[in-house]
Order: sequence, then C-alpha cells, then structure tokens
Amino acid sequence: MILLLAIIVGLLFGIIRAWYGKRSFSIPDLRAIWLVLTAFVPQWLAFYLPLTRRLATKELAAVALTTSQLLLVLFIWFNRKQSGFWILGVGLTLNLTVIGLNGGLMPISPETLTQMKPDQPVKSWLIGSRVGNAKDVVLPTAQTRLAWLSDRFLMPRWFPYQAAFSLGDLFIAIGAFWWLWESGAPQFKKAT
Repeated sequence: MILLLAIIVGLLFGIIRAWYGKRSFSIPDLRAIWLVLTAFVPQWLAFYLPLTRRLATKELAAVALTTSQLLLVLFIWFNRKQSGFWILGVGLTLNLTVIGLNGGLMPISPETLTQMKPDQPVKSWLIGSRVGNAKDVVLPTAQTRLAWLSDRFLMPRWFPYQAAFSLGDLFIAIGAFWWLWESGAPQFKKAT
C-alpha cells in the first residue's frame, strides 16, 4: 500500500515538476525490466492468483517471496545509476534480510495484527502460521530475528485501508517517489 501511494504521489509530483519547468515528463529507460516481470510471477502465483495461492504451502510461499526479492535486487543493481534506485536497493536489502532470517516470509507480530484488526484478539493469531494467503508469518517480537525490520508500522487510523509495512518498505517507497520526482527534472540532471 505504501509503495502504491509513493508511486501515485511521485508520478503526480514529477509531472507537476515537469509542467512547472515547461518540459515534458519522461521516465528514463530501465535496464533488464524483464527481471521485474519475472519477479512478479512467483508472488502472483503464491499470493494473488486465487487458484494457486490456496494451494501454496508455507514453504512454497517462502521460496516464491525470496526468489522474487532476489530478482528485484538484481534489477536494482542493473539500474543503480538511476536517481533513487540506491534507496530502493537499501529497502529491498532490508526486506530480504529480515525475510531470509525468519524462514522466507515477512514476520509480523500478533500485536501488530491486533492493531490492524482490533476485532480479533492477540491469542487468535497462530504463531508460525501465514496470515491468510499473504506474505506475512505470525511471529512474536521476541522470536523474530531483526524484529525492527519486520512489518510493524501501520497506516494512519484515518486511512481507509489498514496495512502493515516495514522499514524496508518505507525505503522502497522513498526511492520510488524520488525516481519519479527526478523524472520531471531537466534532461541534463537525469542519471544514465
């Protein structure tokens, strides 16, 4: 959710920046874009496509998420000279680290889940299980390696859709916003 917001706002601000500077908005060419599409496939199958996500075991979901993250890190590497991509890389690395150290899924504490869904008590979350068919695994903070990198931050209460996000997600969102903002800059300032 936070990444989607960053993309929408970054695109809007980048277009306004270009318009204000009386130039066209232009997204720079990206190298190895096929890696993003390839990285999306395992996540789509394990977490989004209704038929396959129900069949995906916890282990299969962990492999899908880790593989996807590794492919995205490779994509970032190929495009590291683009504005904001080093920040995207930091965010992906933080997420991949906490995911890798906690069995291949993103840890989320029962307390965070209860804040997201106050109608469900803390004890209703089964420790070690996936949250529905999502990428998260329920782990108490004390049992989570690098818990400060887990999905622990929440969207503001007034926001219509509650979602948890990690520090890595925040870096990814900032990097995406920055890249789109810079796409509205004069051509000579853009990284190649």
